[in-house]
Amino acid sequence: MAADDEIPRHPAARDVDPLGDPFLRTRFALPARPVTFLHRGRLAGRLRDAAAPLTLVEGAAGAGKTLLVADWAAGLDRPVAWLTVDSGVGRPGMFWAHVIKALRTAPVPLPGDIGFPTDGRLADRALLNRLASALSGHGAGVTLVIDEYDKAAPEVSEQLAFVLRHAAPGVHLVLVTRTEPPLPLHRYRAAGELTEIRDADLAFTSAEAAELLVLHGLHVPGAVVDDLVERTRGWAAGLRLCALAAGQSPDPERFLKEFEAGHSAVADFLLAEVLQRQPAPTQDLLLRVSVLERFCADLADALTGRTDAATVLAGLHHANAFVEDLGHSWYRLHPLFREILRVHLRERCPGLEPELHRRAAHWLRGSGALPEMVSHGAAAGDWEFVARALVDDLAIGQLFTGLCCDDWAGLLAGMEPAGTLETDLVQAACDLARHDVDRGLTRLRHAEEHLAARDEDVPAARLSCAMLEALAARLSGSLSGAEQAARTARELQREVPGHLLDRHPELSALLLTHVGSARLWAGRMQEARAALTEVTGDSSGAPTAVPRQESLVHLALIDYLDGWPGKAQRHVSAARAESERFALPEHADSGLGEVVLAAVAVERDELEQARALLDRTHGCGAPDPVTAAGRSLVTARLLLAQGRARAALAAAATDMPADTASPWVQGHIALVAAGAHLAEGRPEAAAEVLRSLCAVQPACAVGTARAHLAAGDPATALGVLDAMPGAQHLGPAVRVRATLVRAQVAYAAGDEPTARRLLADALLAGRRDRLRRPFREAGAWIVPLLVRPPLRELAAGWLAPGDAAPGGEQRPVAVLVEPLSEREHDVLLRLAGMMSTEEIAADLFVSVNTVKTHVKNLHRKLAVNRRTDAVRQARRLGIL
Repeated sequence: MAADDEIPRHPAARDVDPLGDPFLRTRFALPARPVTFLHRGRLAGRLRDAAAPLTLVEGAAGAGKTLLVADWAAGLDRPVAWLTVDSGVGRPGMFWAHVIKALRTAPVPLPGDIGFPTDGRLADRALLNRLASALSGHGAGVTLVIDEYDKAAPEVSEQLAFVLRHAAPGVHLVLVTRTEPPLPLHRYRAAGELTEIRDADLAFTSAEAAELLVLHGLHVPGAVVDDLVERTRGWAAGLRLCALAAGQSPDPERFLKEFEAGHSAVADFLLAEVLQRQPAPTQDLLLRVSVLERFCADLADALTGRTDAATVLAGLHHANAFVEDLGHSWYRLHPLFREILRVHLRERCPGLEPELHRRAAHWLRGSGALPEMVSHGAAAGDWEFVARALVDDLAIGQLFTGLCCDDWAGLLAGMEPAGTLETDLVQAACDLARHDVDRGLTRLRHAEEHLAARDEDVPAARLSCAMLEALAARLSGSLSGAEQAARTARELQREVPGHLLDRHPELSALLLTHVGSARLWAGRMQEARAALTEVTGDSSGAPTAVPRQESLVHLALIDYLDGWPGKAQRHVSAARAESERFALPEHADSGLGEVVLAAVAVERDELEQARALLDRTHGCGAPDPVTAAGRSLVTARLLLAQGRARAALAAAATDMPADTASPWVQGHIALVAAGAHLAEGRPEAAAEVLRSLCAVQPACAVGTARAHLAAGDPATALGVLDAMPGAQHLGPAVRVRATLVRAQVAYAAGDEPTARRLLADALLAGRRDRLRRPFREAGAWIVPLLVRPPLRELAAGWLAPGDAAPGGEQRPVAVLVEPLSEREHDVLLRLAGMMSTEEIAADLFVSVNTVKTHVKNLHRKLAVNRRTDAVRQARRLGIL
């Protein structure tokens, strides 16, 4: 096997596809036309004159599509990017990775930062935006030919239509396909933006068939040609097959007359007149390699048990015997030929096919082609070999990094329980990847039993086991388990060959991420930050992209819990940039990034945006304890901000998927409960809920102080704040709330200058991060202070009427223009009781007009237009 086609030892090496395989250059090269190729001017002219942005060349297998387009493209005087799609390129991530490679090979100048997919399954819309933008600005025009497009996944078509729409007029797209692609072709037709060459157009005419036969050295009467075209319906492959077979016949004219049309007849002809005319060893080789998508001489020899494949394959290709040269000593069979051969293999050699897959899997493992090895090993049903290869090659970590295609997951899901160390480990990895901790741990215990019974040392298996133990501990909320597994893994890494570790940087990154998450759950924030920060500094590129993204959103959560919403948002932005750069799967972080952004939105009183962000996390699968707890607590905080205290308590009380309790989770649950008690007028109960936590968690200390102040005990409130732990490191979200409590104490004591100074400090601390929620929670006492300078200027633009709501809409913010009078407050209470104007007038012994005047004043001061809005706004301000 040529060195250029070997699987690279380093997954992050340059010039490799999202699965870590080197790009096959033949996928980007115009197919060579054989000496017997017939240039068909009528079709080449239609391609040459096509002015539409999309050209579709559709026909059955062997209709001559590819060579027709290749012949036309070879004569163009502008860049031509060619991509031949096969089963390994069909998924969106692989497809767009190869499109970008094809454009660069053309060469078409593309921006260096355009990005690159790293997951064979997915392509990010941001990448497609950048690609379309780059192509739209290509003044000379680019021709992009995608051959065998019918092998692309269905979702690729929507993405391709998007790129084509936005890249025009800089690109001319030519699709060569067996079936009509799922594109909006009717729209292209109606707009005159489609050139079509269909199966009927591709059919050979009698004149073309006659020329084709002459190129094969056959000169037959026109009537024979007409009959042959009629019976084959002008099918290019059928005509060529007939010409090849007739050239070997002692009576070509008679052969052409007796040739029977139809797929079964062509198959019979191919087997009898092509396959069976080969020597027996060559027939055996062709039948055996039919189980392979592509093969080289060494792989073919592994399937035949001989050593003559190089000579045989070169001869078959030279003789145009349906063996296509991919370059670099790699070949593939013509797809139709391969299909027929596989059917014949099963008939001639029943039971041999699984053995051939097994031999192929063993050879491919030796060459480093892990994905192909898994595919053939699964086809052979040799699960023990597949599992052993994955474990011995330390490849289990790739199941968690998003770099393996769905086919892997599907193949491994079908693994039959074999009760061995390796199969238990692989099945445990699959279970844990689905967050099925109980099943995964059961299989891990079985694997450990096998390890204990082994006489020989198996460091790779032990390292894989330690990594899975760390993940299971993280999913169970067990810090001791995660750190013990990590220590074991670090010791085992010294026993594993260095070249294996170099090929799998994802292992260390995953271990640190698991430990960091477990530390976060346990409330060891500084230690968690250290581990997670180490992951984010990893420079291994695509293999560690998913751990880096996970670590970034965990750091964002730590920032939020420490009271730094702005830092939290920046960490989430960095995680999203990582996702876009490597086209990671959606919600690779289980939705934790959206949860943190929702928490920040609640702090900014952007409640609709918070709800939308939380809604996006539904369907993300069973998360780890950190994400589950974050989602429940942010939901509870949102409900509390909306005035739904009981619903908030229920949301916060959701059971967490963890074996041990988390101190910060307990603290925030208590904060939600205290907030609910305060909302319902029970400050003593609020203080009692937080009493045991205020000495260790600053946020709980502030909540306790608020509860004591609401209960009429300002001295105790100040005492709690003075004793608050870590006050010098408080983030603005906690610091603003603490300052507001001190300001309220001063205001209640009649010390307005001090209250104003403290309120100014709170405004300055909260302005940068737009922390509106603490001021909403403070109550109506701040309103008289905020409406007068200089505090009014400090609140302007983010805590004043006219402040922009999420999405750019303008909405009034819940700050009073001026305080309510006592009579206005009385009217407001009755409006909340759904009393009519007349009923209020009677109840207060005033005239109806007086009530109407009070209502107008309420509308002005509360910045609303309707009674119901006045009541709602008053409740948000704490007036009701």
